[in-house]
Amino acid sequence: MADPDLAPAKVILLAVQAATKGGISTLRNLVARHRKVLRPEIVLRILLTNLPESFEPSNYVPFLEDLASGEISEDPKEEIDLSILDGLSTAEANKKVRKLHLLPLRWEDAPEDIPEDPLILFLIQRAIRIDQNTGLLNQIPDLLEPFLSHSSYLRTWLISTVVPLIRLNYEYHPSHLQTITIHEFGSLDDRRGIHFLLANTGQDPNIVRDDNEVGRDLRGLVGPWLYGDSRWKRRKIQIESTWRPQTTAPLEQAGIINHKYAGWEEVFAWVTAKAADSWETAVRAIEQWDGPGDVDLGGYEDGTLWLDEEDQRHLEQRYAKAALATAYLVPESSIEALAGVHRIISRIIALLDLDRMPTLEAAAAILTPIPSLEASNYLSSENATHLRSGHLEENNALTTPKEQAIHLLRALLISAFILTRAGESCTIRRAGELSLLQDEHEQKTVFVRLMAAYGNGRQTDDRYYTKMRNEILWLRDWGADELEEGTSASHGRGIFGRLPKDFVEAEILKLFLTNTRYTLARSIYELSPEPPLATERLRSAIFSAAMNAYDNATNANRSRGGVKKCDDILQAFPDTIEGTLQSKELDSLLRVTHELGTYRLVFKQGEPFTPVNLRVHGDPISIIGKVLDQNERAFTQVNDFVRMGKDMVKAGLTVRNANGQSVLDPTNEKVLSEQLSIAEKRIVSMCIDAALAADDFETAYSYVVTRLKDIAGPALGRTPELERGTSGLFAAIPPKVIDDWSWRAALQAGKYRRNSHTVKATHLGNTSSNLEIRHLEQRMDCLAQALRLAPKSTLQEILNAFRRCEEELETQMKNENEEEDMWDAQGDGTKMPGGFAQTPARKSLANTTNTRTHEEAPVSLFDLSRESITRAQSGFSALAGFRLKSKATDKTKDAVPPHMISPTGSPPPGPANPRTATGRESIRKRDQIRNVAVGTLAGGIGWMIGAQPVANNATSTHGHRDDEEE
Repeated sequence: MADPDLAPAKVILLAVQAATKGGISTLRNLVARHRKVLRPEIVLRILLTNLPESFEPSNYVPFLEDLASGEISEDPKEEIDLSILDGLSTAEANKKVRKLHLLPLRWEDAPEDIPEDPLILFLIQRAIRIDQNTGLLNQIPDLLEPFLSHSSYLRTWLISTVVPLIRLNYEYHPSHLQTITIHEFGSLDDRRGIHFLLANTGQDPNIVRDDNEVGRDLRGLVGPWLYGDSRWKRRKIQIESTWRPQTTAPLEQAGIINHKYAGWEEVFAWVTAKAADSWETAVRAIEQWDGPGDVDLGGYEDGTLWLDEEDQRHLEQRYAKAALATAYLVPESSIEALAGVHRIISRIIALLDLDRMPTLEAAAAILTPIPSLEASNYLSSENATHLRSGHLEENNALTTPKEQAIHLLRALLISAFILTRAGESCTIRRAGELSLLQDEHEQKTVFVRLMAAYGNGRQTDDRYYTKMRNEILWLRDWGADELEEGTSASHGRGIFGRLPKDFVEAEILKLFLTNTRYTLARSIYELSPEPPLATERLRSAIFSAAMNAYDNATNANRSRGGVKKCDDILQAFPDTIEGTLQSKELDSLLRVTHELGTYRLVFKQGEPFTPVNLRVHGDPISIIGKVLDQNERAFTQVNDFVRMGKDMVKAGLTVRNANGQSVLDPTNEKVLSEQLSIAEKRIVSMCIDAALAADDFETAYSYVVTRLKDIAGPALGRTPELERGTSGLFAAIPPKVIDDWSWRAALQAGKYRRNSHTVKATHLGNTSSNLEIRHLEQRMDCLAQALRLAPKSTLQEILNAFRRCEEELETQMKNENEEEDMWDAQGDGTKMPGGFAQTPARKSLANTTNTRTHEEAPVSLFDLSRESITRAQSGFSALAGFRLKSKATDKTKDAVPPHMISPTGSPPPGPANPRTATGRESIRKRDQIRNVAVGTLAGGIGWMIGAQPVANNATSTHGHRDDEEE
């Protein structure tokens, strides 16, 4: 038994020895026997200083409870070992006591609001030291829990400091690598504390999405940390001091700071910030956590409300505002993200006790009209700034938890869902910008992409397109048509509000037609008692859809592909477009496209002809030239090609403005007739050139003499009178080229020379049996046509060609005559078997005729002087004027064969037959043709320069001049 008369110093040494060895029973006996020396504060300091931190609290908590109650009883089973005091004097004991350096119960940086209760000070500092020295954080609740009823401060400290750390490190995120002591944790400001506690929230990939992890962390980590009035008071003291002033600066600048709620404001800021980089975590936070009132204190609460009614109401409003802000901040435009926003809205609706919102799919199907928002000014463009920043500010109307804000967010959600589901991704923020800014360009851009997305659906059910139309119209005005206030035709209030309604309806119609919904389109837009579009707007949309189908066609066949779709569109609205100019043009376009499709036609290497090539071509008539080049003997189908060319004119392809639009007025018959004539001339000329390229001179010649004579015109449309006024103040406009194709084609035919590849004639008719002579005669006919049509600047070239032909013809005819004479000589009667005696020779009719032909040949044009030819060229324009004046001569010309018509417009003087059918001697065919060719030249050009024909042509020439004088 210990001596009751032990010196106080020795008693203290014994207590220190017992505490150091964990002898709680010995210490109990010492305290029971020496109460005056071992006062509770001294005992607590001894335990704090000497009791090992690894010593389990369960071994000394009963002693602490007895010490706190003052009812410590001695343990009779435990003896006090006094051997350590052997030989120790009192002075030495006092000296040792002074060297103990017992720790004070109130540590240096203890909170200013901590109670002065020694037990509370001991317990808190003991817990801190256990954590610092051993890290056995999970032992601290065993130490503190028995004394929670002793002090509310201790309860608050346990809940707000110990519980979050234990849960973070041992229960919620045991793999959390970042460790922090209680002392360091208690010194964190609000922002750093929130980010530390929630650093791993939503980051664990092993946790399934439906887990309650986010809500658990907010309830079990953040809720306890922000628990208690004492923490708020302590935070206020920290804010008012200079210690860590940056803690609340951002919130103060935002205008939302109240030191009492600063911690919760940081939580709301964390949730909204999380929406930007992990929207799923933010949505689950709103969905799994009911706000500041939803906390898990681990069962350590005392049953009293820790938030008064005013605080609860304020924090709920802030929580709802943060939830609305989260909805606007979700950056992903997926169906899953929008479904998360829908869950947020459902939570807010439940919190505000509003009518339930159906599922997102049901809401998009019902398309309930959105109540008017104009009176509340929610649709003001000024609110667009709140979409980007300041989501938690009090003046942000979009995130204020009111019914109108919920209606707006619901409208934006359904709008974004409709767009995203169709294939045009859209976020809540993007939908808000379209609605609030009302930028027509932006709305039209999104609208066009949406229509393209709908068009790619490739649905064949009319119900799909009916629903699509309802959705698009709802997106424009959010169902305002169904409300009493209605909406204007030019402006709505939805995300397509700036687009005129007739524009939207027209685009919907085009989409119907593009996807072959002809019956549905006609029932809505043509047969409806109240059609959505005016007649002109409807026609414009129909023709636009038809042209779009045509331009996208890859096959020119009218019974397949885009060309067929174009035709079907035109046939679907008979009451609307029948008889209109554009329908006639499109019909002509389809007809010529189909006919071109029957031929092989390639524009570039490996690029086959498509219908749009025809419509946008700068010179569509030239396409026929490509067809002739790429299809063997296609030139024989001249009638088909002429018909195609005329269809091109009727389709408005040949006369366009700078924008490529047809400006041909079909009511102006003069212009239309001129364009049709030009097309025919060009195409016939192309066929002539193609025939020559294929060495089919006979076909080319037939086109020259049978077609050009009827359609060809002069190369210049200027009369001689007008040409005289080409200088001075009243100078005339230079002549306009009217027909620059016919004379060229005739000239090319006239220049053609027979070769081994030339196609042989199938029949000769009444022409010479000499193929060379026949060919030269045909060439001269072609040159005569060219001479009649060509401009005066090209006469020399044509005359040179004609001269060469004439020379060759003379040579051929001379050779033929020599051969005839040779045969005649061989057939003389003296050499005939059984012949009689020689009789006086008698000239044959052939020789007589031949001699007379040579003697009476007209003076050749080329025997004239060079100056005479020059005079003929200079006076050629006067000849054209004479032709225009002489109407009677024109009639005479029509009765004369084409190859006999001179450039003057009157029948050329030709050699008169010396004998008639009544008995006068006739001239052989070759002589006739020769005289015709030479006579054509002499009568036309030779007449102008004053060349006099020979006697046998005098009568014809005289008659010809008499006609002119008449």
